[in-house]
Formats: sequence, structure tokens, C-alpha cells
Amino acid sequence: MQAKDGDQVDNVSLIFAIDSKPGALQDALSVFKDTGIDLEHIESRPSKTNPKQYEFYVQTKESTNKIRQVADALIGKGAISAHILDTNPDTDNASWFPRKIRELDLFADRVLDAGRDLQSDHPGFTDANYRKRRAYFADIAINYRHGEPIPRIDYTEDEIKTWGKIFGQLTKLYPTHACAEFNQVFPLLIENCNYREDTVPQLEDISRFLHDSTGFRLRPVAGLLSSRDFLAGLAFRVFHSTQYIRHSSMPLYTPEPDLCHEILGHVPLFANKSFAEFSQEIGLASLGASDEDILRLATVFWFTVEFGLCRQNGELKAYGAGLLSSFGELEYCLTDKPEVRPFDPETTCVQEYPVTEYQPVYFVADSFTSAKQKVREFARKMKKPFTARYNPYTECIELLDNNTQLKELAISIQSDMASLVSALDKRT
Repeated sequence: MQAKDGDQVDNVSLIFAIDSKPGALQDALSVFKDTGIDLEHIESRPSKTNPKQYEFYVQTKESTNKIRQVADALIGKGAISAHILDTNPDTDNASWFPRKIRELDLFADRVLDAGRDLQSDHPGFTDANYRKRRAYFADIAINYRHGEPIPRIDYTEDEIKTWGKIFGQLTKLYPTHACAEFNQVFPLLIENCNYREDTVPQLEDISRFLHDSTGFRLRPVAGLLSSRDFLAGLAFRVFHSTQYIRHSSMPLYTPEPDLCHEILGHVPLFANKSFAEFSQEIGLASLGASDEDILRLATVFWFTVEFGLCRQNGELKAYGAGLLSSFGELEYCLTDKPEVRPFDPETTCVQEYPVTEYQPVYFVADSFTSAKQKVREFARKMKKPFTARYNPYTECIELLDNNTQLKELAISIQSDMASLVSALDKRT
């Protein structure tokens, strides 16, 4: 697509910083208005270097040359900085997404909620020491860069007691309520990653274990990422994990993901090959997807990786992290109270769900392999000019256009047929 001035139109991401003073944002936005640029997405965050400044992340479809002019104009209007993050001339109408694993550094600190800023109804809102502790964890995540060892935490006695109570309650239920794959991995975490009631495991140890098992790794995050950013991490087999622990006043409840949710609920199954592949499939499908498709994929993620059930030996078992990290809902999900439906991405993706109470509906997968195949077929129907593939050797995303993908599929089928014919000839 060409702009009116003849320049190539790209999907462009721009970050600019302004002083936190009356009229500053209005002046900045007037630059986009005066140049006739429509913003498709905008997010704000406090500056990590100056508490008196705010940073704004915007996405738009426009020529790169025009956005460069906008960046210069923003500086002229008083912006502290203005940087173009990336363009995608080879992905048509796709939104920007990371192509190299190091590019996860570009958005890992762009949290939408939690982090150092707690809501007034948060259990730790009025606890000055807890808020200071959360700020400490946020600083670690914001300053972390890919390839660095994850900083080790000296957890407090209060934090260890909270962890221990949760650990003790949940491990009583795992043998009877968790899926077989989860129960196969959990003893290995006890052996290799110091999963104990009296000690909080370290993310660096867990990340190394996961990487040796399936290629997955952890990276610290300050709070909740957008669905697009979070799912993009999964495409690289990277799981963004918090390091803070929920407030001790409510050990069996947390309003946002915390370390207990991450390393008890999510981590064990990332060490399982089939589940790791299934999770990555959702991440790959998200790259370059429209906002509507991101919402659909996030819903699929919610009803699988977060709150999924599976059927094993004729019995329902839990594999979703939201279940495996919640003593109450882990018991509830296998009763006859909730409605249970077969997992189908086409219908699952439009199912509404509550976020502050037990789920009224759960979806059941036959296996992680079949769920992965269903997600892959679901993703093929998305209106994208390419399919994303992860190269684990270069740790980069490779894009296959539709024609290339069909050719590779045809070659694969021909190869399989040739092998079958050869095998039949030998038998006869």
C-alpha cells in the first residue's frame, strides 16, 4: 500500500516521552492531528528514569518518512524524546511484533497493571512495606535484559511463610486433581529447583531447568502485560513471570498473577514437550494478528493454559495454571457444579468469562497434541499474509508467505507418500 505522497505505508511503532505537566499531552497529540495521522493504538506509562515524565507508545499505519517528520515535530513541541521502534515492510497489514528474541526487551517493562502501582482495593495497598517491596521487584524486571541471569531474591520470612502455606495446601491435591504430565514433572522440580515448603524457588534455577527440558525460559516481569506482548513471548518459548509474592493477609487469594501462580501453576507443564509446543503455537499465531484476533487468542489461552481441563483415562484432570495455583478452584473445577464443554477454538474464543470468581464454564482437551493441532488450524483462518515459524538455532521468527507454506506442505506430503510407497514395496 502506498501513501498519498508515494512513500510505502508501514506498520510503525513510536515511543515518545513528555513532561508530566498540563497541556503537554494535548500538544503532542496535536502533531498527529495536524499531519492527518490516525493512531491505531496508544498506551501510557510512567517513565522508568524520571518520575516527572510519562512515556507514550503508539502504533499507526503510515509511511516511515512521515513518522520521522512527526518524531522531529514532537521534539519541537517539547517532547523529551521520540523513537521509532520498528517497521514491517514485509508483513503487509500486520502489527509490529518482535522478530528476534532480544526484541522482547522493547516491551517487557510496558505493564498495564500491578507492578509498583497497586489499585486501592489491593490487599497490600495500605501496607507501606509491601508497596516498597513491590517497587523493588518492579525495578528488577524493568532493568532486566535478555541473556542476563535472573537476579536471585532474598525472600523475607513473611514471604516464605505465605509461599509455604500455598505450597502445602496445593501439593495435597495435585496427585488426585492434576493431569498426569504435571505430576510427572513436579518431582523433578523438587529435585532440581528446590521446590520446598520452607524455601521459595529462584526463577534463574527454574529457567535453566525448563530450557534444558523443552527450550522454554523465564524472564522477570513487573506486572500484567498486554495480551499481544505476553503472547508474543510464548512464540519464542519465553514466559514472562513475576517474582513478587501476594500479600500475606490473603495467602489463598491474589488479584493478579504472582510468583506462586507462575511457578506452581504454569512452570511444571512448560517442562512437558507436548504442552510447550501447544503453548508456543498460541504465541506464534498471535504474531502480526489483528486486535480482534489477539482478543480471540487471549480467550483461547484463558480457557486452556490458564483454566483448561483434559480427559485422562475417562476422568477429568486440571492442567490450567489458574486451577493448579488455586486450592479452592482446583477442588471446584472437578465437581458437577461448572459446565464442561469440549475444546474447540472456534467456539472457545468467543466465550465470556469472569476474572474475580470461579469459572462457570470449562473446556476439555483430548490431549495437548490435539489441542495444538486445533489451534494451528484456527490460526490458518486468520487474515494474515504469512505464517510465523520459530527457528530455535537463531532464536528468530521466520515468516512464510501463503504460497511458500503451500509449497512446503505439498513437498512434505509428497515425501510422506514416497516413504509409504517404499515401505509397501519392501513388504511385498
